[in-house]
Amino acid sequence: MDTQHNTALTRALAEVPGPLPTSGVIHITLPHTDRFTVVGNHLAQHPDLSCTAVGIAVRIQSLPQGAKVGIKALAAHCREGEKRIAAALHELEAHGYLRRVRERLPSGRIITRTVFCNRPAALLHPRRPAAEAPAPVPAPMQEPAKPEPTPAPVPAPVQEPAPAPVPMQEPAPAPVGHPMAAPEVPVAPPAPSAPLFMPRVPPPTAPKAPRRPLPQPSDLTPELDHAATAFLSDLHRHAPQFFLSEDDVRRLVPGVAAWLERAARPDAIRRALTDDPPHPLKHPAKLLAHRLTELLPPAQPGVDALAALDRPRPRFAVTPFQTCEDCDRAFRSPDPGHCRDCRETRAAYAQAAAA
Repeated sequence: MDTQHNTALTRALAEVPGPLPTSGVIHITLPHTDRFTVVGNHLAQHPDLSCTAVGIAVRIQSLPQGAKVGIKALAAHCREGEKRIAAALHELEAHGYLRRVRERLPSGRIITRTVFCNRPAALLHPRRPAAEAPAPVPAPMQEPAKPEPTPAPVPAPVQEPAPAPVPMQEPAPAPVGHPMAAPEVPVAPPAPSAPLFMPRVPPPTAPKAPRRPLPQPSDLTPELDHAATAFLSDLHRHAPQFFLSEDDVRRLVPGVAAWLERAARPDAIRRALTDDPPHPLKHPAKLLAHRLTELLPPAQPGVDALAALDRPRPRFAVTPFQTCEDCDRAFRSPDPGHCRDCRETRAAYAQAAAA
């Protein structure tokens, strides 16, 4: 079975057009014939939506009309909890993909309709094909109507493609010549031009930050100097790979003295400096200098700082989340019930019924 699987994968890779990339994902695209949903890249690669929100949006888009898309209904079919689903629905609502609209039925009952739009940007900035399409239509229709009687002008249809591409090229210069099209053109480019992924690891050619200086004690007394020198000179007896020269010892003495000044015990300093070294260890002095700088313990707190810890601290009660019984929206309340908007709607309906 493994041989058949590998052969099928090799055959599929051979059919991928163009050279295969040396790194990154390789797409093997097989056409769908049934049970598929078209999802735009503006949603799949949205820079501000979380992966949970994108997945919830894709699931809602794949459901039929009239399907339940409340928090409890989605939680019954998804592994995410109700809180994560509620947060994802709020994200989709904030970016225009999901809308909750309240309507009053002829019977007087107020209901909440959940509307999902797969392209919210198209609702805000619709295209203008109808205004430009009729302009080129009369020109090509009137020109070929005249040369019909004579056979020589039969090649006149060659002139039809000439005016045809003209309307296709008009949208490009339209923002320069027509001030009405200017606000629409810059709306679409920001989404694809924005970076979808920010690299967290700097490239090798990036400038490196300067190294932090070795920590220094506030007062390098003879006692601290002697203790730090003895510690570094005896270090190779506990960790043989940390064999230091005399110059390395004199250079690292201030750093060890700063640790000793902060009441660090010698065995704790030894474990922090020598535990889990790289293999092979080429520059033990540089590793010790790095760890002395980066792992420096904090200074000992004073009496006033310790006294502040004994003072009683006020306790704050955290109000739990509740799910609205009408619109399935999450809200904070000590008791279950309805959110503020639904309570106001119910109050308005009660006043209207009383009137």
